Amino acid sequence: MAGKLTYQQAGVDTRKAAALVGDIKTHVARTQANRKLFGAFGLFAACYDLSSYQEPVMMTGCDGVGTKLELLLEHDLLETAGKDLVAMSVNDILTTGGDPLLFLDYIGIAALNEEKITRLIGGMADYLEACNCILAGGETAEMPGIVPVDVIELSGFCIGCAEKSDLIDPTTVKVGDVLIGYASDSIHANGWSLVRRVLKDHAPDVTEEELAAWLQPTRLYHDVVNDLKASGVKPKAMSHITGGGLPENLERLFVGMGADLEIPKWELPGIDKLLAHVDAEDRFHTFNMGIGWVAIVAESDVETALKAGPGGTIIGRMVDAEGVRVKVRGE
Repeated sequence: MAGKLTYQQAGVDTRKAAALVGDIKTHVARTQANRKLFGAFGLFAACYDLSSYQEPVMMTGCDGVGTKLELLLEHDLLETAGKDLVAMSVNDILTTGGDPLLFLDYIGIAALNEEKITRLIGGMADYLEACNCILAGGETAEMPGIVPVDVIELSGFCIGCAEKSDLIDPTTVKVGDVLIGYASDSIHANGWSLVRRVLKDHAPDVTEEELAAWLQPTRLYHDVVNDLKASGVKPKAMSHITGGGLPENLERLFVGMGADLEIPKWELPGIDKLLAHVDAEDRFHTFNMGIGWVAIVAESDVETALKAGPGGTIIGRMVDAEGVRVKVRGE
């Protein structure tokens, strides 16, 4: 009958969306090389069998890519966006001592674009495959008129599990314990509102090569955590250094004590051009400053912890004075 509208004419193509689920099955399969869903991918909810755990404790986390996403889209770095999305949630799960088991994504887009979505999911699958975490499902929402045509919304959700005895317990941290910092791979996915402001005001100062280095994906710290577990070292606390930098992400771990930190100079290409326009104190509360992960260990575990994953270095010790104070070596 003339004049009747279809959902596709309103801007949503459910048939294309259904076909996309089939297209991404190869990426999903990559993330199930070792762990498997209990039941088929594509059901309305994903299941995982926890019977291999004796006293399972579950943990959850969710995050996004923040305003870094604007530049990733502008520079067509969709795979990087997928990796960032995974790392931001998986790293948080890892701080608890838990195994990242299942990951789900939310993608909001004006109109379904199979190529862009497949590339995003490909990036997610690269990182999920690396850390043995299953891409368990997600939601791709076509929202014409709500999401601008040049924008993609991204959120990620991770579910982990650990034996109760393996959980990290920050209440065991005491004065004298050592903080081991592990290098970041880039600015990661925090502080980009400030980066974008600096680029807006001083863009000619930054080369394409330097910006490319800043935009490298957030490091996934499963290598550090796996090496610590394999060596028998159980950190007293671990922290993923995200928004708030070293002070705010560490201070949440302990009460009645603090830490004096001295970190290496950040060697990221062109980073001095960015920091030259940032308040000297605020830089420590905005960026990871070259340290994306911290493990707090007993003195007896320091040498082993330094060998866990690349880039480990002693950055300080726990002290009586409350708060976290940070300075850069040589400044």
